[in-house]
Formats: sequence, C-alpha cells, structure tokens
Amino acid sequence: MQSERILCREMSFLAFNRRVMAQAEDVNVPLLERLRFICIVSSNLDEFFEVRMASLMREARVNPNQIFDSGLTPKETIARVSQEAHRLIDEQYRLLNDVLLPELENENIVFLRRDVWTLAQRTWIEEYFKRELLPILTPIGLDLSHPFPRISNKSLNFIVQLEGVDAFGRDSGLAIVQAPRILPRLVKLPEEVSDGKEAFVFLSSILHEFIYKLFLGMKVVGCHQFRLTRDSDLSVVETATDNLRAAVQSELRDREYGDGVRLEVAQNCPEPIYQFLMKKFGLVEHQLYRVNGPVNLVRLISMPDKVERPDLKFPPYQPSTPKHLLNADSILDEIAKQDILLHHPYQSFDSVVRFIQEAAQDAAVVAIKMTIYRTGADSALVAALLAAVQAGKQVTVVVELMARFDEANNVNWATKLENAGAHVVYGVFGYKVHAKMAMVIRRENGSLKAYAHLGTGNYHQGTSRLYTDFGLFTADKEVVRDVNFLFMEITGMGEASRLKKLYQSPFTLHKMLIESIEREAEHARAGKPAKILAKMNALVEVSTIEALYAASQAGVKIDLIVRGMCALRPQVAGLSENIRVRSIIGRLLEHSRVFYFYNDGVENVYISSADWMRRNLFGRIETCTPVLNEALKQRVIREGLTLALQDNEKAWQMNSDGTYQRIRASENEPTIGLQSLLLNEYQA
Repeated sequence: MQSERILCREMSFLAFNRRVMAQAEDVNVPLLERLRFICIVSSNLDEFFEVRMASLMREARVNPNQIFDSGLTPKETIARVSQEAHRLIDEQYRLLNDVLLPELENENIVFLRRDVWTLAQRTWIEEYFKRELLPILTPIGLDLSHPFPRISNKSLNFIVQLEGVDAFGRDSGLAIVQAPRILPRLVKLPEEVSDGKEAFVFLSSILHEFIYKLFLGMKVVGCHQFRLTRDSDLSVVETATDNLRAAVQSELRDREYGDGVRLEVAQNCPEPIYQFLMKKFGLVEHQLYRVNGPVNLVRLISMPDKVERPDLKFPPYQPSTPKHLLNADSILDEIAKQDILLHHPYQSFDSVVRFIQEAAQDAAVVAIKMTIYRTGADSALVAALLAAVQAGKQVTVVVELMARFDEANNVNWATKLENAGAHVVYGVFGYKVHAKMAMVIRRENGSLKAYAHLGTGNYHQGTSRLYTDFGLFTADKEVVRDVNFLFMEITGMGEASRLKKLYQSPFTLHKMLIESIEREAEHARAGKPAKILAKMNALVEVSTIEALYAASQAGVKIDLIVRGMCALRPQVAGLSENIRVRSIIGRLLEHSRVFYFYNDGVENVYISSADWMRRNLFGRIETCTPVLNEALKQRVIREGLTLALQDNEKAWQMNSDGTYQRIRASENEPTIGLQSLLLNEYQA
C-alpha cells in the first residue's frame, strides 16, 4: 500500500521524464532542440533500467517481502513502474511520429523510409552498404555449431527469418546480425541525392533493405531489430580485491553482459519472434517494450549538430568572465584579495581551468590536490595536472573509479596520472568521493599559502556548458585548512577531522541539515519568522523529509526546488501545508545544490556537492561550503533560489500526489525565466 508520507522514488523519476518530454512538446522551444529533448528522455530511461529497475529486480529476488519507504514491496513497485514506463514510452514515440517528424519534414529535414527512396537514393545507399557495412557485419546462423550469441548491453541487433538450405545443408531458419557500435545509427545523404533536403536514413532501414546480401541463396522472410538493456551496476567487493583499478576494469567488461532487464523490439515484430527472444534472455511480459520506430532514439541526439539550421536551435551564447579575472595577471593573486563566486554556465568554466593551469606553470606553487569524479575523455584540467607533475610539483589526485558510466574514462586518467608520477588515490572503499574540491599551495614570502576551489558540479568542461553549478574560489584560512584535512582523510587514515567551516558527508552534513531545520522550527514556535529554501537534484532521504514535515507543522515556510526525484509530499493538510516544491526544466540542466536557512535574520547559505539522498548523506564523501561574503551570499540567494521561485516560464509545481503542473504567467503578469534571464545578464 502506498505510504501517505513518502512517495515512490521510481515513479517520481518517471514524472521527471514527463517534464523533460514536455519540452519536446513545447512549440516555444526550437524544433531541433525539441528532438534533442525526446532523445534525452531515452537516455535517462536507459540509465533508469540499467540501474534502478535492475536494483528492483534484484530486491524482488533476494528480499521479496521488503517494504520500501513508499510502503510498496519490490514486486508492487516493479508493477507500477513498468505500467507507467510503458505509457511514457508509447507517448514518446507518438510525439516523435505524429508531431516532430512531420514538423521537421515541413522544414525540409526528413528521415527517409525505405518505401520512399528514389532510384538515385537507393543506388547511393546500396553502395554505402557495400562499402561501409558489408565488410564489417557478421551474420550468425543459429544451429548446433552457432548457439545464440552473447548480446551486449544496449547494442542494436537484428533477428532474421530465413527460408532455404545453405551450402552446408543448414536450415535452422534464424540468424542474428549485430550492428557494431562503430557504425553510425543515422546516415546523412549527400546533396546530390537528397532532393534539396536535409535527408537522413536510419542504419536499421539500410540493414532491413539489404540484409539479404548477407545470406546468399537464402530467402529473407523477416528482419526485426531488437535491443537488450542489461543490469549495469558495478559490484566490486572489497574483500575480493587488492587492486581496485584492476577490479573495476574487470567489472566494466562484465557490465556488457549483466542480467537482462528490458527488451525493445519494433512494433511490427511477430509474436513468435519476440517470445523467442524473451525466453532466450529470461524475461517476462512487462519487460517487453514494443516501440513504433527505431529501438534506440538516443543516437538521434547528435542529428541537430549535422544540420545547419540555427533558426531551429537555441541561439548561441558566450559565457562571460568577471572583469577582474579577465584583466588579472594572476588568478591566485585575485583569490588572495577576495572570495570569487562563479555561476556556470552563465560564467565561463575557463577560470577553473586557468586556476589549475596557472598553478602548474607557477614556479612558486609546490603542490596541487584535486578530486576527479567526472571529467570527460579530453580534459584540459587533467592535462594541466600532468604538466604540473612534469614541472616537479607534488600532485595528488583523488580519482573516483566508481563514478557511474564514467568508470572507463577515470581508469584511463588514473593510469596516465600514475605513470606520470602523480599520487593517485581511489578514495575510501565503500564511499564514493563525490566532493568537488581543488587546492593549490604556493610558497609566498617564505611561508606556504593555500587556495581552494569548491563546487557543486564536476570538473568536466563539457557538462560545464550545459549544467548550472556554483563554484567558489577562496583563500580563507579556515576553509583551506578544512579542505586540506579532507584530502588527508581521504588519502590517509585516522579519525574524522574537526572542521571549522565546512561540513562533510558522511560525518557532519546530515547532522547540520537536521539541526538547521529544527532550529527554524524552534524559531517558528517562538513566533519568529522562519524560512527554509533549498535547491537540489533529488530529495528522497526519509529522515530529512520527516524533519521538513515537522518544521512545516511548526509553521516554517519551506520552498524546495527539486529538479528530479522528490519523495516528499507537499501541500498535505496537517503534514506539509507549508511546503511547496517546484522543478525547473529548461535549456540547461539545473544541477547546483544550494541550502538557505533564515536563522533569525542571519541567513545561513551553503553550496554543496550533495543532494538530499541517503547515498549522498551517508554513503559518499561530500562537501558543503558556507558562503560568507555578504555580496556573494546575496548573489547565491538571488540566482540560485529567488529567481527559481519566481520563474513562470520553465517551472513546474508539484502536487501532493506526485504529479506536476506547469506554472504559467497570467495575462497581466510579466514572464520571468530563471535561465533566460541569467543567460542574458551574463552574456559576454
């Protein structure tokens, strides 16, 4: 039975994806960006099935009678989530086929079906097949010598029905063709055969048309695409390994072949075929998704970049750099004068890169310490760290090898850094290092001075252009002392440090949050103004939710901006009538974590790497940084909280049942958009 206090987190995640899909429906969003949003939904759902649904399936097997915080058992949760996921995916393909593709066609951007190819197009596509595909493809006939092949996670595959007998007398009737990942899933036709349009053909269409060329002398009577999603959670056991990097590399190889959790087939796939596949993968009915189109929409996400139509995309913007940094000879000298706050992507991430690059080149810098959670395959920051090692500086890098779906990148960087001579540490086993912090130590006037950067987002130049995050540069003696203690905790051994200004998970952050919430409740009971504002990606940690409920009942006004999952039920009489929850879904991904407690007028403001989830508060190493400079504090309040609460352009209000409704400006009300306003304000 559904809990009256805690919503199902998985259902909340699917509700979040409905809000993302609403961007694809919104006619005010440029058309090619709408297509991109529909692909983002598919990408989100892939990870959802690989991780959350896989976890639910394990729980259903191992602990079927467990009752989650939502009041549901694993089996009940799977049933509800599967039903909603099927509805969501059906609506996604309906939106693609009935709305977006026709609108794109009106703009002369077309995805050509096989039945509309002209003779010239067919000739070009056939030559492309012979030249680029035929040498790479390997058909596998199913018989005693060729058992059903191992199907890797999320790969595109075709099951082919055949008639006839081959040269060796085999007539099994079925074959599998796997499409290697090196093949593009979308092929753009050249101008000479595109009839004046931007014309694309799906790889699946090409293979359907010419797959008979793989089976000479046989008759192809059916060809059906399918895609299997597998359990992709890594499970490295501490007692089973003395080399974490090698263990993670081994697990990455196994990830491709975890238990199946979802089978996608085209809608026209015959029942005997998909039943055959389900049996092979050990799946049941609710794990089958019959879709009206390509089984992998994620690969469409790059298509807008192949089309020169700026009128159908978001207008480009150039992030700015604070003038005093732009004109400064040394960023370290500027940090020594005052704390510096950056709000990405409105302000350029280049200043963070410059911080490490300058430290690598500065002869007076003796040491650099940094955490890496996600950083990308091509990182100027890691290149600067490598340069610092070569310059003889002490470089310590905490690399989180278990950063989900970035493990391979991080293993590669860890290897390069180690080989260069950096001190590479893989954190604390059992606790992901999710903190975003960097430290530079420079010898000045005969003594050592430290500088730090603390942020809400990853040291990833790619996502820094798409994710909203705050970063703080500081030379505050107590803050840099705390940062250094945190690095020593992670790289060495000993008791938890007594920090002066920072809070950390898993030791002090949750305690601080609960105490701050309870203090606001005490102020409210004493008749004083009491207010809590918080912005995060997810809110599902139960004790924090219960503390917020108690504060609401005491009269505290609570506004929460939660982009994704929220298990708290707002606006419930007698429980949470003083709590409002909203979500901002727009051009940029809202990623910053900001916490505000009125505290009788003191206004405590923090930026953090942690969401209000159990894993962040108890199972990860996180940081939470107070913003002490008054001007910077007011910036964080306005840009991170106030504008989000005023937004009537991209905001959604959460209802008590977990559904959301779009907030619209009334007829005489000015439109306020958090992202559009800040993009305009900070445009270089």
